[in-house]
Amino acid sequence: MGSKNRIAKHILPIILKDRKPDQWYVEPFVGGANMIDKVDGKRIGADINRYLVSLLKSLSEGWLPPKKITLGEYNYAKENYKSLDEHYVGYVAFQLSYGSMWFGSYRRDNEGKRDYSLEAYRNVVKQAPNLKDVEFILSSYKDLEIPYCSIIYCDPPYANTAKYKGNEGDFNHEEFWQWCRDKKAEGHTIFISEYNAPEDFECVWKKEVNSSLTKDTGAKKATEKLFTLN
Repeated sequence: MGSKNRIAKHILPIILKDRKPDQWYVEPFVGGANMIDKVDGKRIGADINRYLVSLLKSLSEGWLPPKKITLGEYNYAKENYKSLDEHYVGYVAFQLSYGSMWFGSYRRDNEGKRDYSLEAYRNVVKQAPNLKDVEFILSSYKDLEIPYCSIIYCDPPYANTAKYKGNEGDFNHEEFWQWCRDKKAEGHTIFISEYNAPEDFECVWKKEVNSSLTKDTGAKKATEKLFTLN
């Protein structure tokens, strides 16, 4: 949900502009890895969802999913996810769900013009080689150990938007913004994607984009922004 694949070409040059040799690039909210797969060098991608992290690790190590996941297989995985391989569950729950929402609803084309299951397979086959050598870590952003003087890019759950399923508890936005200030004080360079931020954060890029979260509401306009702390 909220994939940054469409805007990566705009914001990565800003984020990486002053990156030094051997400097770590860290994403505490790696999600679908649609930013980190376009970055070279030392990379850490962390997330709190164990099924997602297991999927990304497996893809980076050469695992590929089945070409076809049927509605029946999707529903079986949804009902029995605790007893199945975590990387397989991660693939089915996110890649085969509309809007990439955790077992939201099975993606299918009622007109029979598109094969979403095959499209998902082709997408991960294309992405997988770019995940090699990324250090994927199961961790909350608050507990993540970050190498000194890293570039940190955060794509957290946005305030006042649809909730992310599959994780426990509500996201505390005030705690997150304070954590960003603390990381800056520790010597890191930090960037955050959000729609809005506290006044001490500077907006360094913005663009209106289509945001489509459900098949019922369709596309909505939203202004994506990139913030940093100087």
